[in-house]
Amino acid sequence: MKCDQCSMSLAGGCTVAGVCGKDPDLHSLQEALIYGIKGVAAYYYHAYELGYKDEEIGFFLSKALYSTLTNVNFNKGRFLEMILETGKMHLRAMELLDKAYVETFGAPTPVEVPTGTEEGHGILVTGHSYKALYELLKQIKEMGLEDEVKVYTHSETLPAHSYPKIRAFRALYGNWGGSWVYQKQEFGKFPGVIIGTTNCVLQPLKQYADRIYTTGIAGLEGVPHIDDYNFEPVIKHALKTPRMKRTEGGKIVTGFHHTNVLPLLDKVVDLINEGKIRHIFVIGGCDVPSPKMGYYERLTQLVPRDSIILTAACGKFRYNRRDYGTIEGIPRFMDFGQCNNVYSIIVIAAELAKRLGKDLNQLPVSIVLSWMEQKAVAILYTLLYLGIKGIYIGPKAPEFLTPSVFEELRRRFDLQLISTPEEDLPKMLAKGSELSSDSPLTA
Repeated sequence: MKCDQCSMSLAGGCTVAGVCGKDPDLHSLQEALIYGIKGVAAYYYHAYELGYKDEEIGFFLSKALYSTLTNVNFNKGRFLEMILETGKMHLRAMELLDKAYVETFGAPTPVEVPTGTEEGHGILVTGHSYKALYELLKQIKEMGLEDEVKVYTHSETLPAHSYPKIRAFRALYGNWGGSWVYQKQEFGKFPGVIIGTTNCVLQPLKQYADRIYTTGIAGLEGVPHIDDYNFEPVIKHALKTPRMKRTEGGKIVTGFHHTNVLPLLDKVVDLINEGKIRHIFVIGGCDVPSPKMGYYERLTQLVPRDSIILTAACGKFRYNRRDYGTIEGIPRFMDFGQCNNVYSIIVIAAELAKRLGKDLNQLPVSIVLSWMEQKAVAILYTLLYLGIKGIYIGPKAPEFLTPSVFEELRRRFDLQLISTPEEDLPKMLAKGSELSSDSPLTA
């Protein structure tokens, strides 16, 4: 531990035990709580900026943060319960944000997003803010430049194409690149202007430092910031950049949502009962610059062809361009969008359990998450709050959890660290099914 939050702290901070009596496990639980409420705050921020508010979420953020102050709470059990309450509030924040997006931009529908380029000057938008993207597109239209300026999404803005009121703008064309991990190379190759709207934007390289802006919550050292989403300077800058030529590329499918998947659920239930769908994998989360992320690429290759994969967040860019096919018309791979769209997957899982007459933990469903930062941590807390057991996480255990705290979560929730796809997949499939003859593991 390292605690330096009060004047009693030792020089350099308390590392073995706190002068106040805090031990490493208590410090770990406080850190775990803080990281979780950061995730809640991120989603609440995006809902709030669209005019959607919830006093209960706001009060909880204050209560949880207050609980980590010096000498206010030394009870480890209460901290663990508050971490689960963070999961409850995070679920509430995801639901609020989903409502804000649907009521503001329309209900999402599955859409094929081109990855090539269109004739015209380019603007690339990265991050999570649909509001920033919408305001940019609206201002391009108001300036009469929809034929001159084309807008591309990057990473977590990809799912914006599925919202009717956003894709209605003619200036919105396609998606450029993959997850935030590769942005320095991808931004360097993009000839137009770039806008960073939230986290996962990095200090720029020299080759594009003079054509990147930030807006909203985002900020970069030495980079111009756009206040109040007034993008006129960005649009004028884009007109001075080289025109992009039309090029063909593949397409990425996104836009699955509980509003368009629930109508398919009767057929899914029938296919499960007939043995034609044996397992559902929820494989999602953050992309991480680690060789261990190859686990998720390999796992999605190994899952049997009578299984379905549901995903969300930016880790999917490692495996979302494959053609997974269908099972009697039901897509085998469904991208629900940003990390907050895990809410849709939860809604679907709850309804599936209801129709099958089973507990969530009795479903033939395996959850495999990758985490990078606090939003993904808060999603894990939500799943634990819901009582879901046997979740696999990677690419590594959170450093802020001491071995004792992680062991308590493992004991209470059967929380698992990933090992190898070849070792983990049979255990996952054992939850209601066996390996089929077409699985590479039986070869």
